[in-house]
Amino acid sequence: MRQVELAGGFGFQHLNFTEATVPEPGYGEVLVRIEAASLNSRDVRMVQGAYNPRQPLPLVPLSDGAGTIASVGPGTAGWSVGDRVAGCFMPLWTSGRMTHEASRATLGGPLPGMLREYAVLPAAGVVRAPAHLDAVETAALPCAAVTAWNALFGSGCIQPGEWVATLGTGGVSLFALQLAHQAGARVLVSSSSGSKLDRARSLGSDAVINYSEDENWGSTVRKMCDGGVDHVVELGGSGTLEQSLKAVAPGGTISLIGALAGITGEVNLTPVLNKAVRIQGVWVGSREHFQSLNRAMEAASMHPCIDRVFLFDEAVRAFEYFASGSHFGKVVIRLQES
Repeated sequence: MRQVELAGGFGFQHLNFTEATVPEPGYGEVLVRIEAASLNSRDVRMVQGAYNPRQPLPLVPLSDGAGTIASVGPGTAGWSVGDRVAGCFMPLWTSGRMTHEASRATLGGPLPGMLREYAVLPAAGVVRAPAHLDAVETAALPCAAVTAWNALFGSGCIQPGEWVATLGTGGVSLFALQLAHQAGARVLVSSSSGSKLDRARSLGSDAVINYSEDENWGSTVRKMCDGGVDHVVELGGSGTLEQSLKAVAPGGTISLIGALAGITGEVNLTPVLNKAVRIQGVWVGSREHFQSLNRAMEAASMHPCIDRVFLFDEAVRAFEYFASGSHFGKVVIRLQES
């Protein structure tokens, strides 16, 4: 089988196609024929050496993938050859609270990822694909969509009429927009791109703000949204947290998901105390979260926002395109036809 390996060092120049033997599933495992895989910020940073400089190489990258079961090992009741599935980012986190063991076993580093034609996965580490989505769309779900679902409905519980602010127009933000809108919440999207904000409106955003034109955008959001938003999907980290604290309403929640604008820095904690703000870290979610997301997407006939699909031979170009930041939604690599 063909696969892409990061070997000999970090950087896109060290991504190469290699040949490997198709693995055999053992007890409690299934062999998945991967048809599509999608990129996340974590994947790009992993390949660049920024996410974990001590990550052992070689590594098959990408956490997200979807396809069909090609064979099953013993102890896999409920699964059959031909079932359409997606892999879970943390195959050992099935439900309940995340454990140290589960958090240390993640696809795309340290475990081999999904940029390969076949992958053996735990039977408890895959979920059925939504019936209305193809492999390309399903491959967009495992990290970004599950993260948004966990933030809004797993660790949080938004209500109709509440305000949700989501930062940026990457995968997590757009899934948060779609899911919150479907739940009857009002959504505000921030971006530095006017054209991307226009596209966010077309997906259902009730309000938008261009943070490059307003350095005190948190206060502006508070005025726009009836005294503040009830929930902030925070992807900027230390670089945007101060503004998110201004934007959030008393008693509101900030789901801290990413650190695209910085991982360290000084933050004034007074608003956290004075406004009784809840700050929660969200790292993707469990298999149970994934299954709940899929049921919701099926019920609403919801489709993910796909920016661009690359062929398998164009895998390195897909990484370069994602790193450019010009995408709106998910970037997917099609490994083989369904």
